[in-house]
Amino acid sequence: MKISRIGVIGAGTMGAGIAEVSLRAGCPTVVVEADDNAAQVGRDRIAESLQRLVDRSKLSTNDADAALANLETSSQIESVANCDLVIEAAVEDEAIKLELFEHIDASLGADAILASNTSSIPIINLAMATRRPDKVVGLHFFNPATVQPLVEIVRALTTSDETMAQIDEFATTTLSKTTIEAPDRAGFIVNRLLIPYLLSAVRMFDDGVATRDDIDAGMRGGCAHPMGPLELCDLIGLDIVKAVADVLFEEFASAECISPPLLNRMVAAGRLGRKTECGFYDYNG
Repeated sequence: MKISRIGVIGAGTMGAGIAEVSLRAGCPTVVVEADDNAAQVGRDRIAESLQRLVDRSKLSTNDADAALANLETSSQIESVANCDLVIEAAVEDEAIKLELFEHIDASLGADAILASNTSSIPIINLAMATRRPDKVVGLHFFNPATVQPLVEIVRALTTSDETMAQIDEFATTTLSKTTIEAPDRAGFIVNRLLIPYLLSAVRMFDDGVATRDDIDAGMRGGCAHPMGPLELCDLIGLDIVKAVADVLFEEFASAECISPPLLNRMVAAGRLGRKTECGFYDYNG
């Protein structure tokens, strides 16, 4: 089966980005949100992103129009019924994802593949909520999905070789992404390395060891990172950083994965980074 028609569940930052990548690759794409208003917001987000590329002469007007013509938005899970691949990009909450997987599975044809963009939740748990555990896989994009070249493909114990081959071909050939195969362990490869590093930076700042600016400047200038760890926390979203840390700690019980008090308080206060215009940095104007 050649993967051509794509479904994306969720039109937030990641979902919209994944959908845009799919659309620019020429794939008809259905984006499903919780209600009609959220679906329209998602469509607008994708349209605005495409227009920015046109304005910067990185995409032709004709290509942008063609991408939007291939986009369908909906508030009904059943809209993905004819898709070859559905990528779930909902909130990082296992209970919500399990419920979604049950509903999506019931709507799909027997040959369709069901993937999750989760950054930490075990793929096997999601697979066992379906009638197609051999066709469930992790497909973890990185933010922003339209720019970052890497995709982690996560094989559950039940994922078939055929499914892995189909997903790898889709990601590399159709989407022009670079892929790595990750084990089905919390955090996979990238976040298992990244999150303890980010938490360490938050602790250093919270303990008064160094200023926010010096921590970030140190890693940019000393390690050639494109952005510092506290900047990166803001880009990812502090709620996501905490959620992944909690999953890592639950699986590995390692002290380096404990969410620091400052991070917990900032999430409780709704200071989540760029998406709320306030995190370690202020983005309001």
